[in-house]
Amino acid sequence: MTGAPTALAPHIDAAWEERILPTLCEYARIPCLSPAFDPDWEARGALAEAAELLCDWARDQDGALQTEIVQLPGRTPVLLIDNGAGGDPVLIYGHMDKQPPLGEWRAGLGPYEPVREGDLLYGRGTADDGYSMFAAVTGLLAAGGGRGRVLILIEASEESGSPDLSAYVEHLRSRIGTPRLVICLDSGGLSYDRLWLTTSLRGNLVVTVKVDVLTEGIHSGQGGGVVPSSFRILRRILATIEDADTGRILLPDLLGAGIPEAHRANLEALAAEFPGSAAPVVDGLRLLAADPVERLAARTWGAALEITGADGLPTTRDGGNVLRPSTTLKLSLRLPPDVDAQAAGDALLGAITTDEGAHITIDLEPPAQGWIAPPLPDAIAATFARVSTERFGRPPGYVGEGGSIPFLADLQQGFPGTPFVATGVLGPHSNAHGPNESLHIPTGKAVTHAVAALLREG
Repeated sequence: MTGAPTALAPHIDAAWEERILPTLCEYARIPCLSPAFDPDWEARGALAEAAELLCDWARDQDGALQTEIVQLPGRTPVLLIDNGAGGDPVLIYGHMDKQPPLGEWRAGLGPYEPVREGDLLYGRGTADDGYSMFAAVTGLLAAGGGRGRVLILIEASEESGSPDLSAYVEHLRSRIGTPRLVICLDSGGLSYDRLWLTTSLRGNLVVTVKVDVLTEGIHSGQGGGVVPSSFRILRRILATIEDADTGRILLPDLLGAGIPEAHRANLEALAAEFPGSAAPVVDGLRLLAADPVERLAARTWGAALEITGADGLPTTRDGGNVLRPSTTLKLSLRLPPDVDAQAAGDALLGAITTDEGAHITIDLEPPAQGWIAPPLPDAIAATFARVSTERFGRPPGYVGEGGSIPFLADLQQGFPGTPFVATGVLGPHSNAHGPNESLHIPTGKAVTHAVAALLREG
């Protein structure tokens, strides 16, 4: 069921089909990996190519927009689009950098070859977050340029934890001023039958730990039982961080104070509507939480560990009877929204120790702080709700997201009185960081409609 469309809807829908999707497909073909996944990003030039493509498209839509690529020495570029009005701006945020392909895509799909199937556009970065600049500019133009100043900021290091963003916020501080509203387009929700507002985000710690025990590998018949295994030492370190039986995080500084009552009540209502898990689990897998409420709570307010990469482990085909000299693991720890990420990082570093004399090398990336959305002003909430009803015939959903958007926490700390609308197109099976990433096009159109309505109404 959908509501009666407003005059904005046909204009925005036509723009998507005629102008956005062709260029979004061009963007999907660019392997503009985030710098954490491509140390040679500057020499390779893919991020610069993506920035130029998006910049040229924005200029072509309206030459009156002040559109430029800003790049500080040694940092990834930022695309800045300004409608040129005076006063403090509405600030719209997105990013252009991508995750790596991560595994095999299904037959007929590939990370850098866009494929449309009905309402879905497949390709790496289409949903996370290549669509965001197109939605922001189209929404701005549909709103007649907006009421007052509008600034669109598209960064290129978000998938690496936004290490360059704070430098740009400082560099552009005089242009940013004090935002009167922040719209973030890098989020999503639990379904494609309504718009979704994000109420919280988890923080994130990413650390790479290498354990060296030998200067070179030796026959396991010679060293096994004598030289301690680098893998076993890492297992012991992991056991101090996580309960191997339950997946529960053991370090107190990585655990939050608990879910606020209003958020718990919303989780209970959502669990009644979405009792299942959208994860593509194998048949017969027992989830860590059987209760739907606890599953949603774990996804949005819980701490969790995953091993996201490993070095020093040969393939099973190449693995011989060798005591390996070292093992390296990359750990990703999700943190509850209210946890101090810096203190959590210090506690994590303190847990990575050994008394066996092995050499341990630790690389902790800048911690990503979680975020809890402040209450929205009634007028902004009502505008967003009206667009959701017009597009889908139902009001928006409110849900915490399990991922991190460092920009929101940083900006909220600097501008504590600013309201935030965090929304986006990520939904069931969108696979933002996995294979077969897809953008749900009707949701992209609806998000663009919401941007236009928010800008048109102030």
